[in-house]
Amino acid sequence: MKTATFLLIISAGLAFPALACGQSSAAQAPTLTESQAEHTPEITEYSLPPEKLAKAEALYRTRTVLYLFDMIFGLAVLWAVLRLRIGPALRDFAELVSRNRFFQTLIFVPLLLLVIAIASLPLDIYGHHISLAYGLSVQGWVSWAGDWLKSEAVLVGIATLAVLGLFRIIAKSPRRWWFYFWLITLPFIVLLVFVAPVILDPMFNTFIALENIQPQLVRAIEKVTERGGLNIPREHMFEMKASEKVTTYNAYVTGIGATKRVVVWDNTARDMTMPEILFVFGHEMGHYVLNHIYKGLAFFAAISFAGLWLGRRIVIAMLARWGANWRIRDITDLASLPVFLLALTLLALVSEPVNSAFSRHLEHQADIYGLEVTHGLFPDNQHVAAAAFQKLGEKSYDYPTPNALLVFWSYDHPTIQQRIRFALHYDPWDTPRGPQYVK
Repeated sequence: MKTATFLLIISAGLAFPALACGQSSAAQAPTLTESQAEHTPEITEYSLPPEKLAKAEALYRTRTVLYLFDMIFGLAVLWAVLRLRIGPALRDFAELVSRNRFFQTLIFVPLLLLVIAIASLPLDIYGHHISLAYGLSVQGWVSWAGDWLKSEAVLVGIATLAVLGLFRIIAKSPRRWWFYFWLITLPFIVLLVFVAPVILDPMFNTFIALENIQPQLVRAIEKVTERGGLNIPREHMFEMKASEKVTTYNAYVTGIGATKRVVVWDNTARDMTMPEILFVFGHEMGHYVLNHIYKGLAFFAAISFAGLWLGRRIVIAMLARWGANWRIRDITDLASLPVFLLALTLLALVSEPVNSAFSRHLEHQADIYGLEVTHGLFPDNQHVAAAAFQKLGEKSYDYPTPNALLVFWSYDHPTIQQRIRFALHYDPWDTPRGPQYVK
């Protein structure tokens, strides 16, 4: 989901950061053999051939500029909405159409989000153009536009429900609304995580039961799950038809309870060797076994609690300073919604290093688990893991030496260089402490 959309859902209090590791082909999965593992290329560090390195550097610089510009542009759009008094104009229109606050909200929220989406659309279009230019995407513009419209529709639906609840609570409790809103949104966040794999994800991609298309891979995966003492039902393993839209590799774990599942992109299953696929699966199994989704929910609950507490104070301060000039009546006025979005977007940007560090920590734990759970299943799994990371980085044109501050601030995974170095040197089996997760 696009950055601006993601921030808006965060602002509505109904988002959960994905824990993706990074979509089916009918190609037969290779059989796990010693000879295949032995032919895994020798990797000593992450490196790219000169031509790919030049492209990776150019892409890195472009994405860095886009990231910084998008950060400023998102704030500028919200500030312009306030300065141009777009909120009051939409509020007045909604009040002309209906005197009922419920119907006013149903009119106001979609129109406001439409204004913001149209203002941000050129950046979204340019971002997809860059993906096409570098061969990271093969998705046509019609398909991309369809996904954009669907994502905006999902955003409008979720945000409208959130705003209805928010202003109802503000009217009843002007001082403690932030706390009550936080309490009420928690079960809805859990519900969103629960339904996303079965309702939202299929809106954008095709998922096929892994057993139906790659039975050999499922049998090999079950060796990994047995090694970890875990039973992941076959019906919880899926392949995603990513090749219709992207060329890169990925896999992830998603859902909660009955909808919890491990997803492998078809590009990954097609282009990686069986040992590499099993290490990637082991990494995702680590997210599954180590309860990272539940930990992510708890982390988000804590972050959103602090954000709403601080956000209330920022909103009150901004309304006291500029509310009259912006033609906003008070905090219960629908026209104050852009102020909420501006305050929470500022807080989201400030808290991004904390979110990134937490995500990198979980990803590192999953890397450790992937190395441990595949140890002994095929020869030299450390170099297999390094080769898998090399393929991930090379396919995505990951720049080998990104700026340390940028990594600290925005990277939700360790760098490919860091992951390869760790994989090659992680060897706890001959130490007194032993492995951390898979004894």
